[in-house]
Amino acid sequence: MPRIPSPLIAFLALSSTLVAETPASNTSDWNGFEKLDFEVAGRAALIVKPTSAADGKPWIWRTEFFGHEPQGDIALLGNGWHVAYFKVSDMYGAPSAIDLMEQFHQHVMKEFGLAKRAVLEGFSRGGLYAVNFAATHPDQTAALYLDAPVLDIRSWPGGKGAAKGDARCWAQALELYGLTEETAREFKGNPLDRLEPIALARIPILCVVGDADKVVPLAENTAILEQRYKALGGKIEVIVKPGVDHHPHSLKDPQPIVDFILANALH
Repeated sequence: MPRIPSPLIAFLALSSTLVAETPASNTSDWNGFEKLDFEVAGRAALIVKPTSAADGKPWIWRTEFFGHEPQGDIALLGNGWHVAYFKVSDMYGAPSAIDLMEQFHQHVMKEFGLAKRAVLEGFSRGGLYAVNFAATHPDQTAALYLDAPVLDIRSWPGGKGAAKGDARCWAQALELYGLTEETAREFKGNPLDRLEPIALARIPILCVVGDADKVVPLAENTAILEQRYKALGGKIEVIVKPGVDHHPHSLKDPQPIVDFILANALH
């Protein structure tokens, strides 16, 4: 039997070790679809794949609270859309969060071939991330679906209006934005202040809100968004749920949400 050279033995042994240490893809089932978990910039990320991808591989990006009231996401998966999530929790849509989100965006375009433009789906505080990403990267945004969205950090978590707010989250937000209680009063970096680039890019917006929301008051958030976006010439549709507080999010029948996205998302 021929003798194997020692350097080759060493190489084969190292290769075997490397293969053994390479983690397998972390896949699982999510509502009948394949979910792939991974990391970007050391943060948890995931993609849920449709059974058969629609042309151009469109996708919706849940910016916070993945899996909560998922009926819209599930319906879009059935229409061939991918669903994505990237965990930047407790960053309140601050510039540092948007930088991380851009890393995720570039990663999923490269690794999964997803469309350049994503529909940003902002539930509650996720509205801060969705709108600020769209304002920073309008050419990478297909549409905004906002559900009881936070659009001014002074409303929530600040509690400077009709809502109670959250003291711990407010302290975190002030630090992330480099603000103090005094400078926050005149802060002009909220989503409500950053609508012009979104309107100029003709990005359509859908909002689903309850008119009895005590956590994220309609008058301090979506009502101002609707007024300002229309004044800028932007397309916005608001679905108001009479007598509904902050929960439940979404709609029992998500068809109006799906119809808006399929009909209006930019490509």
